Amino acid sequence: MIRINVASVWVDDQARALDFYTEKLGFVKKTDVPAGDARWLTVVSPAVPDGVELLLEPDGHPASKQLKEALVADGIPFTQFAVDDVYAEHERLTALGVVFTQQPTDFGPVVTAVLDDTCGNLIQLATMK
Repeated sequence: MIRINVASVWVDDQARALDFYTEKLGFVKKTDVPAGDARWLTVVSPAVPDGVELLLEPDGHPASKQLKEALVADGIPFTQFAVDDVYAEHERLTALGVVFTQQPTDFGPVVTAVLDDTCGNLIQLATMK
C-alpha cells in the first residue's frame, strides 16, 4: 500500500518558515537536520505527530521560484490545509497578524480562506461541511 509520508512546500527562508508554521499556524517541529547548505526541516500537526510531515523545502531551484511567483500573481494557493472551522481559524490567525488574500468564503460543500505564509506562498484553509 502506498501512503503519503512527506509533502513539501517551497519556502524562501527556512527559519522564517519554521517560525510562521509553528508560531502562527500551530504545527510542531518534527525533524531538523543539516542537509548541505539547507536543512531537512519538517513540521507536523500536533493532533497527528506521527502523521504526514510537511517539509519546509528551500526554493533554491529557479523553476520553483518561477512557479511560486506565477501562482501568487494569479492568486492560486500552493496547497491546502484542513481546519475544523475556517471562520474561527481566520479570526485566530488575523489576531496574530497573518494576512489573508481571501476572506472565509462559503462555496456550498466547503468554506475556504487563503493566507500568505510570508515565505512566498498562498495557502488555502478549508472546512468541509
